[in-house]
Amino acid sequence: MLSVHEIVNRWQFFLRVDRVGPDIPATHWKLHFKSTNLELCKKKFKHFGLGSEFRPGAYANTCSKISIGANVVIRPGTFLFADPNTGGGEITIEDDVLMGPNVQCFTTNHEFLNPNEPIISQGYSNHSKENSILIRRGSWIGASAILLAGVEIGENAVVGAGSIVTKSVPPKVVVAGNPAKIIRELF
Repeated sequence: MLSVHEIVNRWQFFLRVDRVGPDIPATHWKLHFKSTNLELCKKKFKHFGLGSEFRPGAYANTCSKISIGANVVIRPGTFLFADPNTGGGEITIEDDVLMGPNVQCFTTNHEFLNPNEPIISQGYSNHSKENSILIRRGSWIGASAILLAGVEIGENAVVGAGSIVTKSVPPKVVVAGNPAKIIRELF
């Protein structure tokens, strides 16, 4: 059983942590109400645009490195993971981006250079701005798509549901698959 001191410390951690999601009960309840949702998102995120929503059940780690443009809805199950290290990758979602549920964006990767050491003990690699993720205006990211470090999704591009994006996507194309490949151009 936790002592009163431990409960207070945990609650203070929940209030100051650079994270939003169901695992942060002190603030997660705020996502269920429009006024407190907007207040929380404007406070936590680097930028949070007009008309945007961060729905309950979505996660964001290192919110101070995540910018969300106008008219963007972050749906339940989505996980935005910006690099918590200084100089590491950020996530930028421009205006009018459509995102399905369960989209995942990761700007870091586990280190695995030493085969004799458990991967969990090796930390993370690639702490660089080059590992940022940029989703350009007007694009559509399908449900359960995964965007990996260093990719840019071009303006008005479509990423098919369940795709794994390992390389940047040009504007006005449809990509799908694992790894995602161009399957159609939009005219």
